Amino acid sequence: MSSFVSLFFFFFFFAPISSIAKASVPRSATFKYVITGEFGPYVVEYGGNYRMILQIFNSPFQLGYYNTTPNAFTLALRMGLLRSESRLRWVWEFNRGKPVRENATFALGTNGNLVLAEADGSIVWQSNSAKKGVVGFDLLPNGNMVLYDSKGQALRVVGGINKLVTRKSEKKNVNGPNSLALEPKGLSVYYNSPGPPLIYFTSSQWGIQQGSIEYVMLKSDPETYKITLEYHVANSSSAPGRLLLEIQIGKTSANYERCNKFGVCDDNQCVACPSEEGELLGWSKECEARKVNSCDVKDFHYYKLEGVDHFMTKYNSGNGVMKVDECGKKCSGDCKCLGYFYHRETSKCWIAYNLMTLSKVPNSTHLGYIKVPNKK
Repeated sequence: MSSFVSLFFFFFFFAPISSIAKASVPRSATFKYVITGEFGPYVVEYGGNYRMILQIFNSPFQLGYYNTTPNAFTLALRMGLLRSESRLRWVWEFNRGKPVRENATFALGTNGNLVLAEADGSIVWQSNSAKKGVVGFDLLPNGNMVLYDSKGQALRVVGGINKLVTRKSEKKNVNGPNSLALEPKGLSVYYNSPGPPLIYFTSSQWGIQQGSIEYVMLKSDPETYKITLEYHVANSSSAPGRLLLEIQIGKTSANYERCNKFGVCDDNQCVACPSEEGELLGWSKECEARKVNSCDVKDFHYYKLEGVDHFMTKYNSGNGVMKVDECGKKCSGDCKCLGYFYHRETSKCWIAYNLMTLSKVPNSTHLGYIKVPNKK
């Protein structure tokens, strides 16, 4: 059975930054917690082992360390109470992709800097709030973690986020391929490419009739490529999870990873590997465009494909109106650009930082230009 990987999204409210004072954290408000001791007995998200920091708790939130592989711990905020064990979720992480080992520490010193460090003192994460008037740290009932000044005003909010990022897998705690952002135009799902994130889906049709959103959860299934977004309304007597949107791309031409690094998809099958002569040859998993290692326009050229679309053209409005040569110049001036795509009927241009799966379309005025080195 495929398992969804997820991360919750809280709506954090940022307090304005107060004027910097020359205060310091009283000794009684400092702390230093070490990763050591027995693991907790309950089942938590991702099936990992965990140790909770009992002193940092405000129902239903608590800080703790968890791991899904031996001696590789993530400091995270957990939501849930023991009486609802099945809903113990890790909702925010300090050090995703940068695990710490046994005897690592989480500490607030007199200088006001909040630090996660290895046992040897090397810093993995910090709040960068040293000597900025911090006198204490607190975990609030809404899940906000704040560093506050002598007047009780929040100087820093730890954990505030404006987007969701999927997790690679249950065992591998690094960023996955998709993210979701709440933007003025609505909700947008992105593919996290090596260049700027590529918009994959956008919707302005969302909202709730009554109440306030307590959390939103983005799920990305690595086997079926189904992306879902669910939300929970605070103090709701109805079902806890409600579907906000669902994108079922499956193993179709809309799936940007369908043809691995490069290929043309038709009728949900990878049917061709584009050649540098512009021909569509038989596809295999080894299909790949030659890599360009120079930014000098004298060292590379483009070959043309007709009747193809890049996956981003479906939801990304592109650049334009412009001529095809202008589109080419935008790609040539960007070292990370691997090719560009152009629609003659609209004079729109798309710059691609990943090639991956191209879709075959009947309109021959939909063009693709693939960047390759001059020397073979």
